[in-house]
Amino acid sequence: MDEEYDVIVLGTGLKECILSGLLSVDGLKVLHMDRNDYYGGDSTSLNLNQLWKRFRGEDKPPAHLGASRDYNVDMVPKFMMANGTLVRTLIHTDVTKYLSFKAVDGSYVFSKGKIYKVPATDMEALKSPLMGLFEKRRARNFFIYVQDYNEADPRTHQGLDLTRVTTRELIAKYGLSDDTVDFVGHALALHRDDRYLDEPALDTVKRMKLYAESLARFQGGSPYIYPLYGLGELPQGFARLSAVYGGTYMLNKPECKVEFDMEGKVCGVTSEGETAKCKKVVCDPSYLQNKVRKIGRVVRAIVIMSHPIPNTNESHSVQIILPQKQLGRRSDMYVFCCSYTHNVAPRGKFIAFVSAEAETDNPQSELQPGIDLLGSVDEIFYDIYDRYEPVNEPSLDNCFVSMSYDATTHFETTVTDVLNMYTMITGKTLDLSVDLSAASAAEEY
Repeated sequence: MDEEYDVIVLGTGLKECILSGLLSVDGLKVLHMDRNDYYGGDSTSLNLNQLWKRFRGEDKPPAHLGASRDYNVDMVPKFMMANGTLVRTLIHTDVTKYLSFKAVDGSYVFSKGKIYKVPATDMEALKSPLMGLFEKRRARNFFIYVQDYNEADPRTHQGLDLTRVTTRELIAKYGLSDDTVDFVGHALALHRDDRYLDEPALDTVKRMKLYAESLARFQGGSPYIYPLYGLGELPQGFARLSAVYGGTYMLNKPECKVEFDMEGKVCGVTSEGETAKCKKVVCDPSYLQNKVRKIGRVVRAIVIMSHPIPNTNESHSVQIILPQKQLGRRSDMYVFCCSYTHNVAPRGKFIAFVSAEAETDNPQSELQPGIDLLGSVDEIFYDIYDRYEPVNEPSLDNCFVSMSYDATTHFETTVTDVLNMYTMITGKTLDLSVDLSAASAAEEY
């Protein structure tokens, strides 16, 4: 271990594994360590026995739930946008060859106490029971504008500069109702709260286009895909990539104390009495707690069921977004469900998650509107964790700390953080203009 590395990465969460893979491909000498004896950090997947041990102490799970090894329960459950940045990163690095994907059956939104399929195109808008007849026409016109919009072609802008016009102003031009705005902003553009309404509309239009293009990709019922055997496969895929390019992995390394020189710059990491020297450290917040601050808490219910979520057209995998306004909250709530069709549970079993940013002192009760949508449940567990963001200045100490995972059930925010960190570490921007058809594994139904 007494060698010098360009970068030492601490923690094998998804963000850290993507970065160690990318940095190894760039030719940097990378050492990757974790205090745990398993991959994944906070974003690991647990089998049934591990789940029971974590949330119920030592007692063994009941036999009727099936074999422990048939469960892969994600601790940070998220779907992937079919054309999104994570899929582009997977293709760019060729990690797709280590994974198989399957499309997610349904994408739904909660409105006025019911759940509806999210309409994503002008044709779907005309059929959607979410809107009345006149509202459908207005929404269709708006969707056509978004579909035709091309940032590089001013003829498609209809005289609007979307870097200046706010989303609220753009929506007002089409006369859309508040309920329509709710599902467009939260279920299509995937904003987490309503601040986007007063920000430039270009971001929202791009997000809507990503949703529609991802939806068209596999002709499925949603724009999302998800790996067979769950998300635990992702960190391991990037870890393999790093190893192929000469990265060194060490699990089960206690302490992992980051060492600094006289100027406050990182100079190495000590574990079990040995110090590995390095120029830079990349880690999750738990390894450098004096360089982060708490910015919130995520509360999540983990549920085992024996049926699909009611009113989702018998979908075996589905996302439901509950926009903040529908619940009188300050941020959205997310329901995520997958099942034995993605090899994350035994046949006949479904795993559902209800996630939100905690807004009160009784966060479990906040999840009730989401739990009420699930129908009868076999088992339910609650997980609450603090969210942190870095407060250090990486140019001064060469420490690059990732942000904690948020409550969203899709990966767009996660990968944005990774790409920003990559640019800070290397001074380069990752080129993600890839041939998306390379992710053909996703089409093996």
